[in-house]
Amino acid sequence: MMLVVLFCLLIVCFILGMTWMRIGLYNLSGKQLKGWMHSFTASPLKGMAAGTVATGILHSSSAVMVMTVGFVSAGILTFPQSIGIILGTNIGTTFTLEFISFPIDAFIIPSIIAGACLLAMKQPKLKSLGWVLVGLGMIFTAMRGFEWLAQPLFGYKFVQSGFSLMNRHLLYSMLFGIILTAIVQSSTATTGMMMSFLQAGIVPLESGIAFMIGANIGTCITGLIAAVGANKEAKRTAYAHIWLNVGGAILFYPMIHLLGEISSSFTTTPSMQLAHASVIYNLVCSLLVLPFAEKFGRLIMKVH
Repeated sequence: MMLVVLFCLLIVCFILGMTWMRIGLYNLSGKQLKGWMHSFTASPLKGMAAGTVATGILHSSSAVMVMTVGFVSAGILTFPQSIGIILGTNIGTTFTLEFISFPIDAFIIPSIIAGACLLAMKQPKLKSLGWVLVGLGMIFTAMRGFEWLAQPLFGYKFVQSGFSLMNRHLLYSMLFGIILTAIVQSSTATTGMMMSFLQAGIVPLESGIAFMIGANIGTCITGLIAAVGANKEAKRTAYAHIWLNVGGAILFYPMIHLLGEISSSFTTTPSMQLAHASVIYNLVCSLLVLPFAEKFGRLIMKVH
């Protein structure tokens, strides 16, 4: 039972680290980012670039989606303008996974210490940088904690049964990714956890990819919550995000093994393989929809 509690604490540590890092990055670039997103959505391609960069900076597709829904609700952006941003958020969120897949364990403690020192400073920019460094240190601490806990947790029968089911049926792995991410409301946190399990040899790459695809759907819950009580245009933005990720899951589900082969050809490190698979999956899905962004928007308007 103690291991389960520790596992939950590590999830909290990861999410807290993500939140603190996002606060720091937003304080460093938030005002410029908002203005840039307002003006850089003239076309779906520009919108996708804006969504990619904004998500890459904030390290959270959910945060950018909440901002986008808010902009549409306030009339700052139109629903068609939001389509490009939605496509970009899925690409931008892969930057964090690529970053945390690198082995930088030696910098965890120095990062937290340096960040804590900067938090004591009076200058806002230095303090914001402190939040970034402390958050980063907590993220990597949680990642290594997941990796260390993987084998001991596997000793529990219910954990063995769960992973066995996921490994035998990729659909269950995808469903687990949807449910857990909807609860945690961070696809980066849940996929990062799965990267640690892959690194520990608990799950095969194909199960990890199915989980990642499910996590992409589960993260849509945040945008949906943000759209509650908003106008019809804002709700359509949240619905478009859901349909995009559900469509991508349907398209790629039969090709999970192929995606695994392609991503594993780049590296032998399991966690990096999943990070690469996430990049390929989200990039292909967004680029496939981009030429039909306007038609996709009209379809959403007809359905909703």
